Amino acid sequence: MGWGACEDWLVLTTLLSLPTTMAFDVAPDGRLLVGYDGSGIRQIHEVAADGSWRALTALGDTARNTRFVPGSRQVVVEHDSGGDERGQLSLLDLDDTSGPDGLPVLSPLVQDLAYFHHLVDAKPGRVFFTTNRRNGVDFDLVMHDLGTGSETVLYDGGGYLTSAHVSPDEHWVAIRLAGGPGNSVQLLLADVAAQTVTELTGYADPTYQEAPSWLPDSSGFVVATDAGRERLALRRYDVGTATWSDLLIDDEHDLDGWVCPDGEHLLVGTTDDGVVTLALQMLADASFVAQLDLPAGGCAARLLMAPDPLWSVDGSYALFNHSSPIEPLSVFRYARETGEITAVQSPAGPVLPDGLAHPVSHRVTSFDGEQVPVFVYRPIGNSGNGSAVVWVHGGPEMMAMRNWNPVVTALAAEGHTVIVPNVRGSAAYGKRWYSLDDKELRLDSVKDLAAIHDWLPSIGVDPKRTGLWGGSYGGYMVLAGLTFQPERWAAGVDVVGIASLVTFLENTSAYRRVAREREYGVLAEDREFLESASPLNRVDDIRAPLFVIHGANDPRVPLSEAEQIVEALSKRDVPCQLLVYPDEGHGLAKRANRLDAYPQAFAFLREHLSS
Repeated sequence: MGWGACEDWLVLTTLLSLPTTMAFDVAPDGRLLVGYDGSGIRQIHEVAADGSWRALTALGDTARNTRFVPGSRQVVVEHDSGGDERGQLSLLDLDDTSGPDGLPVLSPLVQDLAYFHHLVDAKPGRVFFTTNRRNGVDFDLVMHDLGTGSETVLYDGGGYLTSAHVSPDEHWVAIRLAGGPGNSVQLLLADVAAQTVTELTGYADPTYQEAPSWLPDSSGFVVATDAGRERLALRRYDVGTATWSDLLIDDEHDLDGWVCPDGEHLLVGTTDDGVVTLALQMLADASFVAQLDLPAGGCAARLLMAPDPLWSVDGSYALFNHSSPIEPLSVFRYARETGEITAVQSPAGPVLPDGLAHPVSHRVTSFDGEQVPVFVYRPIGNSGNGSAVVWVHGGPEMMAMRNWNPVVTALAAEGHTVIVPNVRGSAAYGKRWYSLDDKELRLDSVKDLAAIHDWLPSIGVDPKRTGLWGGSYGGYMVLAGLTFQPERWAAGVDVVGIASLVTFLENTSAYRRVAREREYGVLAEDREFLESASPLNRVDDIRAPLFVIHGANDPRVPLSEAEQIVEALSKRDVPCQLLVYPDEGHGLAKRANRLDAYPQAFAFLREHLSS
């Protein structure tokens, strides 16, 4: 199909409707558990070894996670309600097809709608999960016996437990705990039998650590960490000797790794300016074996916010989730012996429009000489009209990657040049860069937006016809840009954004407040600065029209953030529109809602960025 001005919404509808697939688990016989949103809401499917698909769920809300229970015909599913992220765990029997339309019946396993329960893993007869049900704030690690229903608490030491990883022999669980300054993550080790917890790393030096990958004999694990260095490197921890050793270091790139069950190989991910590539290397000395022949210019591995790569039980193949600016999220299979990579075909593969293109990378000099990485998506076809949209990622310690983003692509189809920056505070460009916006440095990241705006004429963009679009922390950046730089921006689209750092911290979920204060500032200590950095307190400076989208059940950024900025602008007669979706949380997960909200947001930008 060709590209037009999207006036009939055909291009936007097509892009927003393209299905995505992600792999969650693989059984010893080769069956897969995948998430697939062909229905408009992500559901769990089983893919047989012969490639045939079988639907397992038809939930009214997004399925968040799933695992096979080894040695049984059972599957554990984590799901929430209305996007509220309060994960509930259910069990289904693959042989019981008495549910509607012949689907397996979901039976409650661990459920309390007032609290969060996140699936960690399933082992023979046992399920591991985290929950904040003890006090609503701290997350505990719990082991549930499927036979007796009894539960054992493995960790209740407090804090925001971001993930946990069970060793193959089930003797140990490696725990990632957020609680230090900025982006720091601490590692703990729980002994399942002794019910003791040992601290492996502390917070003396701000350190980020990815999820550990256990060795097949459970003697230790490999983890990506920036402890003592600028970039994520691979280190190995030996449980028996309680010692660390360096495995693989690249001073220019972040690394990640996943140990093969053969105990000899390692899948290594390398991040380079928004692209994640994979290579097979030897575990003993990290020597190179082979580069995986992935589709060019995209991302594989966990930086997609998708599950980690998975090895088959025998280590003969790996599964990974991959996407690029021209390809939706899909599952690929890598055969270790032959190097062959094949796609796991979904029931209805995406039919891509013509003309999709990769972005071009630039560096923009900011107010203090720092170089801000940006990706520039040019208007598709001959649709360029001189306008631009700066699309800001959330986090703030996340990152914009070269992955599938149908909104960015559709904005380019509208004729906008789309600039996607990794302002200071973003990950994947080193520890120093992601620390440059912590607490009192918050507004320096907003100054990066001003530098990008001033740079736009150098790429042929009319700075007077440039808008901002962002979600979550990116929504805060939209509002901050409109308030602190009102003369620069012509319009803004704020999706689940923060209007006031103070009311956000006061009203967000209790567990989130503990985690976010280390990044933004502590209410009891930093209130004056938080007030000064809050767009709501400078609302009188906003001149540009604003379009706001929010989910009513958002547990991270409460709906009140959207309501108060819209109310304040309405009193000043600044054009402002708010769309609230009663069955969504922190963003729009359902296709029907995206198809309702985004065309309206596009029409808003078309009106206010026109010549």
